[in-house]
Parts: sequence; C-alpha cells; structure tokens
Amino acid sequence: MLECFSDTWYDINVTKEKGEKMMYVFNIANPLTLILLLAAMILLIFLSQELKKSYIAAIPLFACLILLIIHGAQLFTLQEEFRDLTSVLSTCLAVDFIFVGISFFGYLWVDDIEAKEKGKKTVDESLEWFWKSV
Repeated sequence: MLECFSDTWYDINVTKEKGEKMMYVFNIANPLTLILLLAAMILLIFLSQELKKSYIAAIPLFACLILLIIHGAQLFTLQEEFRDLTSVLSTCLAVDFIFVGISFFGYLWVDDIEAKEKGKKTVDESLEWFWKSV
C-alpha cells in the first residue's frame, strides 16, 4: 500500500508487518521546495558576489551535486516494489541538472569577479565574451 506522509518526503510503506520496507525520497520537484531551493541558491550566489568570495557560491554547487548523486543512485538501484517512484526520481534528476547548471554559472561569475578584484589573471579567457554580454 502506498502512503504519502508529506509533500517533500515520500515514505513508502509496502507492508504493515514487522518486516516493513520504506524508501525516502527528497522530492525537489515539489513547487514549494523548488522555489525555496532556488531562492536560497540565488541568495547565496549574490552574497558571495557582495563579499567577493567564490567559495560561498560553491556551496549550492556541491549541494546540488550531492542531490544529483543521491537521486541517481536511488533511481538506478530501485527495487521492484518501488517502481512507481521512477517518474518522481526522474523529475528530481532533471531538476538537479538544472540546479547544477545554474549554480555552476553562478560560481563562474563570482569567481571572475573575485579574480578581477584581486587582480589575478586567468589562464583562459574563453568565457570573456559571455561575461561581457551578461
């Protein structure tokens, strides 16, 4: 029997006996969770831009990468009784990839600002055209 106890965390109870099986999924495709995570990511990126510290912008990047690894591992090691969670995990993986892209470009942006602030020269100027257009 499938039971949903929360919008964000899914607790799947297959049996109600002593050998109860459960699987926890952090559903970031939920609209409220999606908006909150996006707001937190944007705030951290702008905080790192104001402080000119690129390691602050790396925090959401690493968090998104960890979520990507967790959702990928859950999807590829999914047991037969949890096959109905395939669509939820696939959606979470797609959102994870989008968040990794956003946080990666945010990190590159802040790193460029920090390098210019400290007067460091970058070895590769291949993204200079991109930053001038932004």
